[in-house]
Amino acid sequence: MDILALNCGSSSVKYQLYDWEKKEVIAKGMVERVTIGDSFIIHEVPGKETYREEYECPDHQVAIHLIIKTLSSVEHGVVSDMSQISAVGHRVVHGGEKFTRSVRIDEAVLDAIKEVQHLAPLHNPPNIAGIEAAQSVLPDVPHVAIFDTAFHQTMPEYAYTYAVPFEWYEKHGVRRYGFHGTSHLYVSKRAAAMLGKPSNECNIITMHIGNGVSHAAIKNGVSVDTSMGLTPLEGAVMGTRCGDLDPAIPMFIQQQENLSPKEIDSILNKKSGVLGITGQFTDRRDVIEGVEQGGCPRCQLALDVEAYRLKKYIGSYAAATGGIDAVVFTAGVGEMAWLVREKTLEGLEFMGILLDKEKNRNTMTRKKESVITTPDSPVKVFVIPTDEELVFTEDVVAILEGTYTDHMNFKYSFATPEFQRK
Repeated sequence: MDILALNCGSSSVKYQLYDWEKKEVIAKGMVERVTIGDSFIIHEVPGKETYREEYECPDHQVAIHLIIKTLSSVEHGVVSDMSQISAVGHRVVHGGEKFTRSVRIDEAVLDAIKEVQHLAPLHNPPNIAGIEAAQSVLPDVPHVAIFDTAFHQTMPEYAYTYAVPFEWYEKHGVRRYGFHGTSHLYVSKRAAAMLGKPSNECNIITMHIGNGVSHAAIKNGVSVDTSMGLTPLEGAVMGTRCGDLDPAIPMFIQQQENLSPKEIDSILNKKSGVLGITGQFTDRRDVIEGVEQGGCPRCQLALDVEAYRLKKYIGSYAAATGGIDAVVFTAGVGEMAWLVREKTLEGLEFMGILLDKEKNRNTMTRKKESVITTPDSPVKVFVIPTDEELVFTEDVVAILEGTYTDHMNFKYSFATPEFQRK
């Protein structure tokens, strides 16, 4: 049974084909610059040289046709017949309150996803376009939606309610939803396994730090709070997004600079965060290089601001959970940027976090799980490479087999100490 996972962004489509019987990735890749011109595919097969082809993709349907063509090509393909693909799992960023777990897509489900697309106008439309395109290319296989927001639907009402007129929630769905749910699910289950405890007995703070950044407070195995809100703009400092700020600032700048609401929205989402502070960088590797070479004072400021905000989230989420067993760093920055981790954890010894600086500095890999605290540290800190596609695959297979329940009760393969990441 081969499962295809698709993650459609506004201008890209990521994919992974997974052999369920052998428990291994057959192929993965990405089509970039979809809809904007000069598009191309990067296709990776274990043991083979990476393949790149330029191919114009004016829409997501053409991009998915390109993926299917590449997967089945004589020279670079991995399947002889598309009937080998048993199902397709689709990432859907926003499920609103309608979806608390992954579901098989039918007409009613697709309509419900469309009904909440106004809550994620940058993300849900391309997700929907990808679903419809894949259904047209692979009409005879089941398609499953895996929602970023589903993992956080366990938040209590007091955690997801904003202190604004309550009718905004009743009429427009204004509340905290949270995102990166599959990543938080995967690394929290792995952390519990590394602690040698059932996940429902663990309090864990998971920190997904990439270009987008979100954190989750996980109490007894379920999300009770998360940093992103109605949209992915709230929370920590991100590559180009501002995160938490005084809500009066956008209105103030709009008046001072005579900007439109659309322009303000673009600035907060695309020109703020690390880019806003440094004026030139979003990649933390560039920021760290600027710090280490000493020629970029604003790189130092960006690093200090980001680490300070991360530290505050650890403190607040430790309070929200009543004490923690572990902190997890994941995603590109979380897995690779030792300096961000070190500055974030500085001064948290009073919480029982005893960082092993040498281990931390030697942990810069996206392939290996690591413990970066000392053996006697009461609270463990893990660096765990995330694997959202494996969550997609296991949800899809379980739905096909009729064994799927929800993340609190479903037995994932990666939630065991014996699990080996290939």
